[in-house]
Amino acid sequence: MTPLLVTGHTGFVGRTLVQNDNDLASRRGWRIVTLPEGLDIRDPSLASSLRTLVPGAVIHLAASTNVDESFRDPDACFDVNYHGTLNLLRALRETSFSGRLLYVSSGDCYGTLSDSMLPVNETTPLRPRNPYAVSKVATEALCYQWSQTEDLDVVIARPFNHIGPGQDVRFVVPSLCRQIARIKNKRAAAVLRAGNIDVTRDFSGVRDVLRAYFCLLVDGAPAEAYNVASGRETRLRDLIDELLAIAGIDATVEVDAARVRASEQRRVVADVSKITRDTDWRPQASLHETLKATLEYWYGRVHDE
Repeated sequence: MTPLLVTGHTGFVGRTLVQNDNDLASRRGWRIVTLPEGLDIRDPSLASSLRTLVPGAVIHLAASTNVDESFRDPDACFDVNYHGTLNLLRALRETSFSGRLLYVSSGDCYGTLSDSMLPVNETTPLRPRNPYAVSKVATEALCYQWSQTEDLDVVIARPFNHIGPGQDVRFVVPSLCRQIARIKNKRAAAVLRAGNIDVTRDFSGVRDVLRAYFCLLVDGAPAEAYNVASGRETRLRDLIDELLAIAGIDATVEVDAARVRASEQRRVVADVSKITRDTDWRPQASLHETLKATLEYWYGRVHDE
């Protein structure tokens, strides 16, 4: 089997891939390999590891992903996301890599969207509104430049909100699930704290997102960017109602000012016709199934706390 390097294998999506979805790789003739534990994507010795692994393709997930942290320390965010990717590109060139690199960017790159621009498609100008998104836009441009001047076969994925078991509690859905699990286990009062619950987002299950990445590795057009999303708009208030119904509990929702972002995007939904056209990928998991699985994960975690 051909080695498929997954960077960022200790993060949410990377762990899900390595622990649960090796079959996605093996069915396509790939064997997942990862960088040595503790090796930073910015490490100058990265090329040495690549010579040992000899990857035939790369899914580049390693990144700093938290928007709030990117405001607190934009230098660190840019260093990991841009310079880390540049270091990877140089290491791939140094080791004569000739496969395909899938760069995982973000739907957050589109930035401010008026209602008339929804659902947002890949031709929409990128107008990032936070340091995290800026770092992703810059790195997309870097990858495109390498596709033109270094003969690198690269495809760009722009995933929107993806959720599932194992996601960090700093993100909205796992935060809500943990709170609900604590309420259900009688460890907290029946009060949920959240930010603006009247915004809408496009939520996908993480395993649907991973299937999309594999489809893009095989069938995505070189140097093209693709939205990866459900194509469905969900209001956060409705998502909370769904979670409470699944859990079988009632709770009051209180707005936590610390969780409300300034000038937050009011509505988000993606056009996924391009990836469907080029790869025949379609989301399979329902939001209900994904929320249920995420809640069950947090029931176990809270029980062990």
